Amino acid sequence: MTVVWSGPPVVVAGIGADGWDGLGRSARETIAKAEVLFGSARQLALVPERDSVGERVVWPSPLVPALAGLFERYAGARVCVLASGDPMFYGIGVTLARLLGAQALRVLPQPSSASLACARLGWGLAETPVVSVVGRPLETVLPELVDGRRVLVLSADEQTPRCLAELLGRNGFGDSALTVLEQLGGSAEHIETGIAKQWQRPAGDPLNIVAIECTADPERIRATRSPGLPDELFSGDGQLTKNEVRALTLSALAPAPGELLWDIGGGSGSIAIEWCRTHPSCRAITFERVEHRRQQITDNAVALGVPQVVVHGEARTELARDDAEFAAPDAIFIGGGLTEDGLFETCWAQLRQGGRLVANAVTAESESLLLGWAAERGGTLRKFQIYRAEPLGSFTTWRPQLPVTQLSVVKLHNA
Repeated sequence: MTVVWSGPPVVVAGIGADGWDGLGRSARETIAKAEVLFGSARQLALVPERDSVGERVVWPSPLVPALAGLFERYAGARVCVLASGDPMFYGIGVTLARLLGAQALRVLPQPSSASLACARLGWGLAETPVVSVVGRPLETVLPELVDGRRVLVLSADEQTPRCLAELLGRNGFGDSALTVLEQLGGSAEHIETGIAKQWQRPAGDPLNIVAIECTADPERIRATRSPGLPDELFSGDGQLTKNEVRALTLSALAPAPGELLWDIGGGSGSIAIEWCRTHPSCRAITFERVEHRRQQITDNAVALGVPQVVVHGEARTELARDDAEFAAPDAIFIGGGLTEDGLFETCWAQLRQGGRLVANAVTAESESLLLGWAAERGGTLRKFQIYRAEPLGSFTTWRPQLPVTQLSVVKLHNA
């Protein structure tokens, strides 16, 4: 939803833990002239009563659903919004830009918590990934963990450091160094360090950011954002696209930041999960007809740090529901159900123009369908067979895996 804003530009002023004294003259004058001042109770308390004449409005909870009504109520007024640090860094400024449009805003940023943390630690900000767990599952940190890497985590509250230490311990990063930085830039600034698996520090200030210096257990199975994770990382009943073919399939699907995948016949969820791991903004919907497999997809997605994977039932049934509202995907992978009547046609009709469809076949019947579809729609056909070394007595032999035929096609027209 968007709101047409016809009043003066909404000023979004960043304010740090140092409060009013840390603001520049322009920000102070703007806040003083505001007829309406929005912010959290903590942020509003940082502005002295003598320096603000406007009405003070504490954000309601939940905030986002109420925003449109609030700005419609104060249409035409001189509005100032208080934000923590840089409003455009995981802040309210991004939400307001979507709601009101960038032209309706005037943003006055302060240093972000990430900037201040890197300044204290001597880390390069441009080289340091930042993960927010404010309103997001803690497991979203997992794809960023690589031995020797530095990561910043924006905490949800005072419990985040302890929960993060436990998460690291459960996932082979218990030897990682944690630094908790509280109230950065303010008079109550406090910094404390420790090792994740030894973390016993009591909960501190809710306004904190955690720095991780990753140290992996040498015996831990390596898991990066590059497609082709080891098969052992996926639990389930064996319905799994094996890692070599999975890497080739993700290459054909060609994920890009922000794109949406439909994974038809999810199995263990490996394709959807690896798609989402390539970038934090990637999204995936997986369709799986078997109930226990739907649960294993959800479990695998959480365990591998991409809980944003959405799981539904059988594809044609879900898509045929009267209340079904699915955004057109950027890519579709068909890994199961190829021989079901109308499945390919249904998927092709839903795919956006310019989108990619990739289908894998392991049976003669499904392979013949791919040949027919390629003749009708074009695209590229490939056939893979992977051999894995296995012991044969005191020797080694090459054991062939099932050959996989793959169709990869781009939808160039809406037909």
